[in-house]
Amino acid sequence: MTRSRPTGVMASVANIAAFQVGWFACVLGGSAVGSVVAAIIVAAHLYWLGRPGEWRLLAGFAGLGLLVDGSLALLGGFGFPASASDGLALAGAGAGPAMALPLPLWLWLLWPLFATLPRHSLGWLWQRPWLAVLGGATSGPLSYLAGARLAGVELAPWLLPAEALVWALLCFGLSRRLGAARG
Repeated sequence: MTRSRPTGVMASVANIAAFQVGWFACVLGGSAVGSVVAAIIVAAHLYWLGRPGEWRLLAGFAGLGLLVDGSLALLGGFGFPASASDGLALAGAGAGPAMALPLPLWLWLLWPLFATLPRHSLGWLWQRPWLAVLGGATSGPLSYLAGARLAGVELAPWLLPAEALVWALLCFGLSRRLGAARG
């Protein structure tokens, strides 16, 4: 039995819609709801739209999200409400206890969800580096601002400019890597 894959505009719309559903599930539903919805979206994405080896992109973004947002959280960039005390736990390297990052699971899950977009609905963007950088520098921080307002998260005054720089550089890197592959 072969699976039918959505193509063209239908695939792009499904890709964007799935990301948005996941974004809202994480931001409004927190870690419990967000983890279930994100797992379903990522699994469905890999099954219907995923390309060979695309899981590496999702895993890479998951690691990058842990590094970027985990570092920004440790620096005091986010002020999470008391109800968001479900920080990610990293297992100790030896027999030591796990270390908890002040980063809720729902925020971290947004990174692998975003990673479902670059080779699909955002594929056109990477051949236009200046637009990719501008898009990253504006839409990245706007996403954090909207998510913070909806989830009751306080943002340090320096966080949005830092996120603008991070996402501009990230989108420039994606443009260099994925734009060259398409062109």
